Order: sequence, then C-alpha cells, then structure tokens
Amino acid sequence: MEMTGAMETKKLFTTVQNGNDVRGAAIATETEKLTLSGPLVTFIARAFAGFLAEKCGKDPAELRIGVGHDSRVTAEQIKQACLTGLSIARAYDCGLITTPAMFQSTLLPKSDFDGAVMITASHLPFNRNGMKFFTKDGALSKAELTGILDAAASLADQFAEEDSETLLTTGSLPLGTIAPEPFDMRAVYCAHMKDVICREVNAEDYERPLTGLHIVEDAGNGAAGFFATDILEPLGADISGSVYLDPDGTFPNHVPNPENAAAMEAARKATLDARADLGVIFDCDGDRGAVVFSDGTEVNRNTLIALLGVIVAEQAPGSVIVTDSVTSDELAVFLTEELGLKHLRFKRGYKNVIDKGIELNNAGEVCELAIETSGHGAFKENHFSDDGAYIATKIICRMAKLMKEGRKIESLIEKLEQPAEAAEMRLNITVPDFKLYGQQVLEDFKEFCDSDSRFHVVSPNYEGVRVAFDDDQVKGWLLIRLSLHDPVIPINLESKEIGGVEIMKDRIQPFLDAHECLK
Repeated sequence: MEMTGAMETKKLFTTVQNGNDVRGAAIATETEKLTLSGPLVTFIARAFAGFLAEKCGKDPAELRIGVGHDSRVTAEQIKQACLTGLSIARAYDCGLITTPAMFQSTLLPKSDFDGAVMITASHLPFNRNGMKFFTKDGALSKAELTGILDAAASLADQFAEEDSETLLTTGSLPLGTIAPEPFDMRAVYCAHMKDVICREVNAEDYERPLTGLHIVEDAGNGAAGFFATDILEPLGADISGSVYLDPDGTFPNHVPNPENAAAMEAARKATLDARADLGVIFDCDGDRGAVVFSDGTEVNRNTLIALLGVIVAEQAPGSVIVTDSVTSDELAVFLTEELGLKHLRFKRGYKNVIDKGIELNNAGEVCELAIETSGHGAFKENHFSDDGAYIATKIICRMAKLMKEGRKIESLIEKLEQPAEAAEMRLNITVPDFKLYGQQVLEDFKEFCDSDSRFHVVSPNYEGVRVAFDDDQVKGWLLIRLSLHDPVIPINLESKEIGGVEIMKDRIQPFLDAHECLK
C-alpha cells in the first residue's frame, strides 16, 4: 500500500475514537470533512471480530455478533460496511434498535451473542455516526477500543490499495464467507422489558399492569419510539398524545436529547396537551432518558437522580449512588439526609460513573445506581446497562403501585430543594496542547482560591476544583474542570439565592483575565 507512512493511516482511526466509542462525520459538510467512511468501518469491524475471537477463545467463524442501528440517515450505509467487516463471523442484522437492547443481546438467552455493535452517534448532528461495542462484560473500555483501532489501522496498511487520504473513500478487506442473517432483536428486548414490568408491578391483572395509566412518549424521531407502541401499550397503558415516534435521522422536530431545553419543552408540551400522567423522553439511541410529571415539571438532571434515589432507597436502604461531578448540593442533602443513602460525587463521563459503581460493588460496597446528570443511568440489577427505557420503567412501575394507594409520583420528591440559580460557562482553550494548558489552569486556580478566604475548596473531590461559598454575599458553589475530550474549560455555578451566580462570576473574573488563552 503506497502511503506517506503508517502513522498517517493510524491517525485516520485514532481521529474517530471518542473515549470508548467511535464517532465521526459520516457525511461531509461545508464545515466538517468526512472522517467516518464505509471503508474505515469495515476495517474496524474486522478488528473487533479479531478482538472478540481472542477474548472468547473461539475461531472467528464460531462467533455470533449482532449489529443494530438508530435512525440516522447514514445507518444503512454504515451497517453494510460493518457487516462486510464481520463476514468472517456469524453476523446478525438486528435492524433499527436501541443501544441498551444491543447490550442485552449479549445477555438474553434468546439472542446470546458473543458481541454486539451499535451504530449510533447518540444526540449528535444528523451528519455524524459512530459505533459502540459490547461483550458479555458490557461496553468496551477506552483501552480496548484503542487496541481495536490500532489493529484496524494495521489491516488497512496490509490490504488497502490507496494512500491514507483516499482510504476514507476506498480500500477493502478480503471478504469472509459467512452471509449476515436477519434477527428480530426488538421483539426479544420488548418481551424482556414487558416481563420486567409485569413482575415488578405484580398487578391483579398480571398481563396488563399499566391499565389506568396515561403515558406519552417523545422519541425525538430516534430509535426508541417502540417503547410506547411495543411495550407500554400492550401492557394496558394509554399512549395517546405520544409524539415523534417515527424514526427520521434528519431530526425535523428537535434534537433527541433529554438535556436539551427545546427537547424537554416538547416533551412537556406533549404531556400537558394530552393531560397524561407522565411523559417520557429518550435520546436517539435510547441509552438516556428523562420524564415529565403531569403538571409539566421536567424531571431530568438532579431531579431525575433524586426520584430514582427514592426507588433505590426503598429497595436497598443505605446503598451508594454514584453521580457525576456537577450534581447540586441540594441533591446531595436529599440523598443522604432525607433518604439515608450514600452519595459519591465522582467524575463526568457516563463510563467513569458506571465503572465506579461496578468497582464499588466488586469491593463489597453496595451500589445500586450509577447515574450521570445527562440521563445515563445504570442499575446494578440491570447489569449496569445505561438504559433510558429501564429508567422510565422503574418510574412507571412505581407509579402503578402508587396509583393503587391514591398517591402521585410527584410526592416522592416533594422535599427535594432546588438551587435558586444555575449556569454554565464554557471557555475555549486556544493553545494546541489544550490538556497540558488545562491542567495548569486548574493548578493556578487552586492557588487563586488559597489566596482568598471566601473560597473554600471542597475535599474530597474527584474532578477539577470544586469551591463552596458561604458568606454574607453568596451561598453556593462552582466547579471548574477540563472537558473530557474537547479544548474547553467548563465552569458550573449554582447559587441558593437569586443574583449569586453573578457574584461568583465577578469573584473569578480576575483569574480568567489573567489567562489569555481562555476565551
């Protein structure tokens, strides 16, 4: 293969690594060049098959690997490239499905795949796509994916016939001999979820435990619209008023993202318009979720964690709940003082949060829930799979039980207090080595805090620098940290009183002014 060097080929593959996922531009735009093409996907899929064969101790031809996708416009193209790469194994085309269902495909007896690939870029713009990988142990680690991408780059060096730049549009592996087979993973997953709900509610009408509940779904034209039609409705729920259930990768109505204000407002409106008991909303590939109460209250971020915390406290008193670093002080008080749980405020990144929960359990500390404010929530009882549908299911099951008692779900978190103000600043780092510079910013900020008695550095703290304020002017906190993947310094601020956020911003402005590479 003629090229300027193996390093250039490797760069094509390392560029699409985003933590433990593959993500890139599958369609070039005026502002974004193509980074994730069919040929690259084929090489990556073949490398995953090699990784899985070694992990399972099987010949590649004995492997059973499922491939699913969300509603993105490039889904079919990327899927076919993936299946080509997996043609040395028994590959199964699972069609339109959610990411959590593909993880479950490695665990449920009716599928029992050795591994699975989900083609998705979550809530990112329509031109992006990506790949998530699963074994029976869960999602791959960042290190495991790095090894797979290295192997894919080596395969490209060995078999592609063009230079590294042309490899984005051409280049092919020798085909295997095993044709893919269709597999109805959605039916398997839905049967599993319906069984979970029936067992959890244990209603007198066992097969229709949701009778009497009116639940609307906003799927945002992503892959999770079947939650309403194939799970809730057959169990007796009224799903009238549900919106955007049809998959459409152009996302014509709103971005499918429970953190997005417009998306949450759409779900809120649908809930109120239908006079429903509950609204549910998911991201594009269904691994994140949030809900809306009947009065229009948006239940995401801290409020969602609090609600799930009540359910955890009922099932496993004293359990640890692991969250990311930007959860509020009010949530911490509710979890620990009101519910008697233990709260570990850890790092941003859903994989960081989930891995910490698994680590605690392995060390003998009971942790029933690991959840990020983005809506990634993983229960121990569900194999620590971050599943938006499972989050919604836990809440809906609790609603069904409360309905028998004449109570509403809102009552479970009536003692949760909220900050008066919240804001996020995102400062771009304008130097090439942004990680080194960002770490220096954090060190400098610690020194800045030490020089001002109004700044109280919080310890223990696992990410960035968290500062508490408790004086005559302001009561609140801020967290300054380095973004996991981007050249950005986010600063989250919350105040117990109106006007407090601006006071905290004023206090740190001299520090920001002294760092010219933060814009």
